[in-house]
Amino acid sequence: MFTNLLQLITGQHPPPEVARSAFVEEVRIHDPGRPRRDRKVERFLLVCWLLIAAKHVFVIWACQTYPVPFHQLWINFPTWLLGLLATAVYYLQARKP
Repeated sequence: MFTNLLQLITGQHPPPEVARSAFVEEVRIHDPGRPRRDRKVERFLLVCWLLIAAKHVFVIWACQTYPVPFHQLWINFPTWLLGLLATAVYYLQARKP
């Protein structure tokens, strides 16, 4: 862009072979098709869901054992919802054509 501006200001034009090489003549796109699911990510999601389940059990036990001024769902529901959102985003991205 700046070289074209300088050429315009100075009035000098580049040789034809240089002017032609400045343009993109062909673009090739390699399309591998549908993205494959990654087993490591799926295993990681499973471990995360198991940790979420363990946390739910612990929070329910703690709220029933000790007097706390809130319901256990104030802690458990956002955790479950975030896990569901992350899992849904992963599986919906894996299904995109």
